[in-house]
Amino acid sequence: MSLFGFLAAGLIKFRGSHNSAVARRLEPDMCKVPKTKLLRLVPPTSNGPVVHQETHTDDSEILSCTVKALKDGHIVAVPTDTIYGLACLAQNTEAVKKIYGVKERNGQKPLAICVGEIQDIFQYCKVKVKEELLRDLLPGPVTLVFERSEELNTNLNPFTSLVGVRIPDHAFMRRLCQMCGEPLALTSANISSQTSTVEVHEFQELWSKLAVVVDGGPIGDETRQGSTVIDLSVLGKYRVIRPGCALSATLDMLEHKYGMSEDSGEE
Repeated sequence: MSLFGFLAAGLIKFRGSHNSAVARRLEPDMCKVPKTKLLRLVPPTSNGPVVHQETHTDDSEILSCTVKALKDGHIVAVPTDTIYGLACLAQNTEAVKKIYGVKERNGQKPLAICVGEIQDIFQYCKVKVKEELLRDLLPGPVTLVFERSEELNTNLNPFTSLVGVRIPDHAFMRRLCQMCGEPLALTSANISSQTSTVEVHEFQELWSKLAVVVDGGPIGDETRQGSTVIDLSVLGKYRVIRPGCALSATLDMLEHKYGMSEDSGEE
């Protein structure tokens, strides 16, 4: 089924006699382009540690709807523990191409992957640090960069042997990854080079290109910083790729607990 057909069918279903909680939370007054589904988490979520209702019935319906859109090869907008993101299935090459188009992103800039559990990292990355370190930093507002494994789609970031991996401290996102059963490609919900977004209305210009927009309420803080990105691909070393919102705490953990030193790039 075409993208238009999928979304049009969903719209007809929601305009009909469907009485579920998901239908009641559809926001046609906010959604200028009717083929996009805007679904609101109840209660609204903020940062990850506040979220406790993974099994909420209504949220389960939103999860199912979002998983279906992802499995059908579409792009969705989701809340994380830092800023809003755009996501697709990382193993779906056509979906990866779409997400670059939606963001107007330079094709040589990599996408991170998002997984639901620590053990998933070992499937898609060649990890050179202790599992304890992963558990100290994740879930959290940190992206860890490792050498990619052969399991990861070769058409995702084909220009590099490395990949960044996230486990957001956000119950909806973790459950979404778990239900998909494979990694999500994740990037910020904005046009490239524009300001990061912390509320869904801030990227309303992108809604028409998305199958689902999940409204988790305001997230993040006034700094609008994304995750701290740290390269851990060199044994015993770290390299800061992006300072992000958790730099100080992350470096303190790496240096003082695990005795790692900064990689200067010198042989």
